[in-house]
Amino acid sequence: MRTAERLAEAKRIVIKVGSSSITGANEANLDLIVDFVAQQAQAGKEVIVVSSGAIATAAPLIGLTVKSEDLATSQALASIGQARLMGRYERSLDRHGLIPGQILLTVDNLDEEQPRMNASRALERLLEIGVVPIINENDSVATQEIRFGDNDRLASRVSLLAQADLLILLSDVDSLYSKPPGEFGAERIAVVNQDDDLSQIQVSGTSTGYGTGGALTKLAAARYAAEGGVGAILTATELVASLAEGNPHHTWFEPVNEAAS
Repeated sequence: MRTAERLAEAKRIVIKVGSSSITGANEANLDLIVDFVAQQAQAGKEVIVVSSGAIATAAPLIGLTVKSEDLATSQALASIGQARLMGRYERSLDRHGLIPGQILLTVDNLDEEQPRMNASRALERLLEIGVVPIINENDSVATQEIRFGDNDRLASRVSLLAQADLLILLSDVDSLYSKPPGEFGAERIAVVNQDDDLSQIQVSGTSTGYGTGGALTKLAAARYAAEGGVGAILTATELVASLAEGNPHHTWFEPVNEAAS
């Protein structure tokens, strides 16, 4: 099955975007993502966005040029930046007549039954009334010990919580490669099946800048979602619009309930 067909068949989609993809020099990408969300909404689909970017949005406002290692500072930056980030989504979505709804989650919210049910109900109601949920980790109150650590992991868990049909992980690279794509001999991996052994894949553990995830976390998140029955696509942020056209520059993670095709 081609990617365009998978996208066309999906009724509920979770899209994850990282800090580096929508802040700094890449700030304009937020509109590209929102345009894609609007396109899917107009096609009758329900779309959930898991978005990083609060801390990276706030840092320049107080003169920080490098990531702070101080927890209290990070919490304060998250508080400042989350409001700015939601403002950006609100303005961009307004171009399409859409409204965002903010949901901030911690590990406890998804690990404990009652908070998990509350989060699920909130998501369902937002989607019912045509609002686009924008989800981020609640970094203003999370501690180092109970953080998701990266929104790739959060997005994979949200995809299962929401019983999504598809998870799209946006990155600064277009696919999973056999080794870092800048290295000689790196080969693009088009499809990852459930029984594929990826132990020989050479990936970096973390990204640079304000992001906390890298290829390793995206791989883990995609496999987690696929093992839970949600197919996942890994592609570059700037290529998201071309997914509907069947752009082959991505990696597809086959879910457990989908026969090879």
